[in-house]
Amino acid sequence: MKSLFAALYGPVFWAGFIGAASYLIAACHASLWVLPPLLLLALLTSFFAERYLPYDGAWNDGHGDGWRDIVHALVNEALHLLGLAAFPLLAGYLALGPFWPVQLPFWVQLALAIVIADCGITLVHYLSHRSYLLWKLHAVHHSVQRLYGLNGWMKHPLHLLLEAAGGMLPLLLLGIPEPIMAVLAFAVAIQLLLQHANVDMRMGPLRHVFAWAPLHRFHHMKYGTAGDVNFGLFFTCWDRLLGTAFDAPGYRMRGEDLGIGSRPDYPVAYLPQLIEPLRAEEGVRAPALPADLRKAINRAA
Repeated sequence: MKSLFAALYGPVFWAGFIGAASYLIAACHASLWVLPPLLLLALLTSFFAERYLPYDGAWNDGHGDGWRDIVHALVNEALHLLGLAAFPLLAGYLALGPFWPVQLPFWVQLALAIVIADCGITLVHYLSHRSYLLWKLHAVHHSVQRLYGLNGWMKHPLHLLLEAAGGMLPLLLLGIPEPIMAVLAFAVAIQLLLQHANVDMRMGPLRHVFAWAPLHRFHHMKYGTAGDVNFGLFFTCWDRLLGTAFDAPGYRMRGEDLGIGSRPDYPVAYLPQLIEPLRAEEGVRAPALPADLRKAINRAA
């Protein structure tokens, strides 16, 4: 039973919740306010799955970070809601014209929006590992000591806005309709849950398509630049184009592999994390790769 759950969890969770949101908005003409409770149901489903089939049981235990992650999630989702509330104003000022293909079926428009947004968000993410100023904001997300669904939203609000601009600005310029933008924002939240899920899922050939947790965990390696891989939010194709795709199916990530190796003292509490990018860094040398991980990287190269 658990092996079947491991194989089906990712695709059923992704297609089920995004499909439900699309159906409610496009076919049932439901209010956009149906999406927050649907997201809450997805979050509860993710928590259940993490306890039924955890990748690492210890990651289900609090590390003094539970309330901090809840605050991060509430603040960042509130920013998403404010962005949607401001959509008519933003679209009115920014749209260059009616270039968006509104004549296509809803699901085709949504797929197109996901691809465009994913490209923009991935590029901002990639640059955040190469620009010192961007990294200081992005480091908040990399300071995690465990990976589970909720900390997909653990981002500095300024970095969240930069990623949102990279992904959503091209769509606003093209004149994307509000319902498509709303379901896209919902799909991003679903993807973040899957990217960071503490679920021992088995992706099979889908690991060549989707940037879910079995691949994204390697992005959180603390060993210097070893984690400069797997930047894509939704899809792996961008990393293949950037030359940053990495997979080592035989290596099992551990809690001691996570974090920022040069900043073992990174603050844990919410407000200090907001202030930390404004402070001068006093890092130490990042730890060396463990021998078994170095072998896995050499085999994957």
